[in-house]
Amino acid sequence: MSSDITLYTWSTANGIKASITLEELGLPYKIEPIDIGAGVQKEEWFLKINPNGRIPALIDGSQRVFESGSIMLYLADKYDTERKISYAPGTPEYIEQVSWLMFQIGGIGPMQGQANHFRLVANVRSDHAIKRFMDETKRLYSVLESRLQESPYLAGSKYTIADIASYTWVRRGPALLEIDLSEFPAVQRWVDEIGKRAAVQKGVDVPHVDRTNEQMGVFQSARAKIDAMVNSDTH
Repeated sequence: MSSDITLYTWSTANGIKASITLEELGLPYKIEPIDIGAGVQKEEWFLKINPNGRIPALIDGSQRVFESGSIMLYLADKYDTERKISYAPGTPEYIEQVSWLMFQIGGIGPMQGQANHFRLVANVRSDHAIKRFMDETKRLYSVLESRLQESPYLAGSKYTIADIASYTWVRRGPALLEIDLSEFPAVQRWVDEIGKRAAVQKGVDVPHVDRTNEQMGVFQSARAKIDAMVNSDTH
């Protein structure tokens, strides 16, 4: 399939949504790593691609696409003619797919993102914020659990971009936030199944980033640092 795609991305939950989608569709693409830790996403040249200064972003010929959900919909609507990972626009299944995609974008992404921040990288400790966002993240996981107990995938009988979107976040829950997925057995089954897909295994490694430090307990150390801080809620 012909395409002229450049993906501007980094190895984050939102970033790998795009790379997994591209891999699942078998589309050729060029990778432009955007080191968000170095602030590359705020540079003037990149703001012309995504005015919001966030990854991922994509250029396909003369078309720019930014925001992860928009990229996934764009790729599926334009290139998934065989409906491998999407439903045809206008069908009831398509609406279900978009609903679950928006559930991730408006729910799991921002809520788990805040939980990650206050549990791992904040400069102050806030028990209130940690509890609020951890509780909400787990509540959203319970919504996934209810859905996946009645349906093999979020939008129905077929694996779609809706599954990819939530998977990229939920897969990190255990390591980042010590969320025990055994509390959500249907979610655990779904995560394990998706993680075995060859395209997913390729997509999560785009761009390749050395994960050695993660294996050395960097997240455990980050949580311990937060726990050792004075609770800012009382000061």
